[in-house]
Amino acid sequence: MINNIKPKEATSIINSLTGGVVPKVGVQHITVGRSEEVDAAITTLEEVKNGHSVVKFWIGDFGSGKSFMLHLLNTVAMKQKFVVANADFTPDNRLYSNDGKSVILYSAIMDNIAIQTKPEGGALPTLLEKWIEQVISKTAEDNKISLVDIRNDQYRDLIRNSIMKTVNEITEVGGFDFGSVIVKYYDGYITNDESLRRNSLKWLKGEYKTKTEARQDLGIREIINDSNYYDMLKNFCKLFVNMGYSGFMINLDEAINLYKISTSAVREKNYEKILSIYNDCFQGKVSNLFINFAGTKEFLENERRGLFSYQALKSRLQSNKFETLEIRDYAQPVIKLYPLNHNEIFVLLKKLKLIFDFNYKAELNITDEEISFFMEEMFNKPGASEFLTPREVIRDFLNILNIIRQNPEVDKKRLFGEIEISDERPNDLVLLDNIEEL
Repeated sequence: MINNIKPKEATSIINSLTGGVVPKVGVQHITVGRSEEVDAAITTLEEVKNGHSVVKFWIGDFGSGKSFMLHLLNTVAMKQKFVVANADFTPDNRLYSNDGKSVILYSAIMDNIAIQTKPEGGALPTLLEKWIEQVISKTAEDNKISLVDIRNDQYRDLIRNSIMKTVNEITEVGGFDFGSVIVKYYDGYITNDESLRRNSLKWLKGEYKTKTEARQDLGIREIINDSNYYDMLKNFCKLFVNMGYSGFMINLDEAINLYKISTSAVREKNYEKILSIYNDCFQGKVSNLFINFAGTKEFLENERRGLFSYQALKSRLQSNKFETLEIRDYAQPVIKLYPLNHNEIFVLLKKLKLIFDFNYKAELNITDEEISFFMEEMFNKPGASEFLTPREVIRDFLNILNIIRQNPEVDKKRLFGEIEISDERPNDLVLLDNIEEL
């Protein structure tokens, strides 16, 4: 039996995995074979909570569980009272650009901010209002004013000054504009001015395209852009810690999209930005920040297009030379994720069957022996050793469960025999690999 699973989590797990993506909630119920990685993450979170900052690279082949690991990190971090955010690199966003692609990544991060009470994202307004309430309470206490009276118009300037003073104390670059917009958000919050609140959020999420538009809406002369977005992330990190959170964890998946940048000069600038963030974190220039990158082995080790093409990163990210497959070092910046073994996949499929039954309030007639037979059919197919990923095994298994649920008399062995294996790697990456070999 799966313990303490909620109906919403069960539905998210089944629907997401059937669709070939990692569920946003409930991943802890399907975690198999990652106990050492989780223990290492808990240790790292403790370090970040104590004021350090860390960058980790989660490296593995397609389907090895990188995205799953990041979602699992979210669950662990939120329990440790971290604010977390996720974003995927795409052809339209990146760490460095001068045409708006970096601020698109920043906006995606801010859209996906999550806390334990809002694990699916969209938590930025909740956090801002919580912080404003804390400032109001502290200002009332410091000035010996009742919490009821301090909400009167006559004390509005007192609150505004407290907000600006606190923001100036905790921020460095861009703190004045950052604080001014939070003051605007406070004005909208206290007067129920939805338009002012919405415009303030728009600014904080990097969604203003021109300074003119921001000045018209908010009277603010600057906007968040490609050159200052990282400073704003650091400002938010300090704000979250000031509120009482342990830190800010940002997960950046699909880093292969940086590897795919066709212009070598632009690709190098993005790697330079990774180096800058890495040095900031490990040299103590920023506190309570935990940034995770997830990418393939090519993204890391390819000497012509990957991180190893940038010498300063290569020297920092090479694996511990004393590490082996049996003796792992999880303290180093790069953690390599190896695919689950057959025993671990068997345990995972058994868990999924229980969750499937719970979700559909059914009890499918499929035995452990039949699960084993399904796995044998999958792993003995031509191409399985080269192309088969846990993602495809899971999706096929859930598709078969759905057929059995709706057609109880179906011949299961015939279903298992109809399984086909396909190469799930993106076509453009296969093409890139072929070009590199020429």
